[in-house]
Amino acid sequence: MIQQSPCLVLDHVSRAFGGLTAVDDVSLTLRAGERRAVIGPNGAGKTTLFNIISGELAATNGAVKFFDEDVTRLPAHRRAARGIARTFQITRLFPNLTVAENVLLACEALDRRKFVVHRPIASYRDLTGRAAAIGAEFDLQRQRGELARNLPYGDQRKLEVALSMAGRPRLLLLDEPMAGLSPAERTSMQALLQRLDPAIAVLLIEHDMDIAFGFAQRVTVMSQGRVLMEGDNDEVRASREVQEIYLGTRERR
Repeated sequence: MIQQSPCLVLDHVSRAFGGLTAVDDVSLTLRAGERRAVIGPNGAGKTTLFNIISGELAATNGAVKFFDEDVTRLPAHRRAARGIARTFQITRLFPNLTVAENVLLACEALDRRKFVVHRPIASYRDLTGRAAAIGAEFDLQRQRGELARNLPYGDQRKLEVALSMAGRPRLLLLDEPMAGLSPAERTSMQALLQRLDPAIAVLLIEHDMDIAFGFAQRVTVMSQGRVLMEGDNDEVRASREVQEIYLGTRERR
């Protein structure tokens, strides 16, 4: 049996901002199709780590490999073209475009036909068909004609996840997709995440440990920019160090 290469390998990755080291010597390996949660208190370096993986920030030290390709020096758009997609803590939509237009633009973003200026994008039936299928998959077909800015916040978060899937990613980074959602919206988002293609590796930042453990196969715990521990759900739940962090008994910088 041929063993598949890891989806993502972080090799002693660090990121410093002047005298502050926000991510400190982090190593992590993610298998293809794996569901992994990254948890930790505010200021632990989780979002900075995502920014390094996606190419929003360059690593100060260390290497980032994606399916055995060294992407450490590639900018964000070239990593996206290779199959790394992400969402953000604050939604990044085109607020003055409709839901359908947002999804269609996302489908076109990694397509070479985006450089064709003499033909409207809506005339490509394969792209419009894929956009319609994504809208249906994420239960957005009824709102397809609504401006993104007019959607309830929960639907805006749902639309952002839909946009991240438009480019057929192999790795999806979800930065607190539950943030600001009502209990009903959280339940809907959980169901949506459970339906994601199992071939896609997913890294999830989430403060709610029940949601993180319910989604992930393994959990990485960060504190003060470093990996405190990594293991399956039971191991992490039983860790006294993790309990100290979340109960606030450990001194933090």
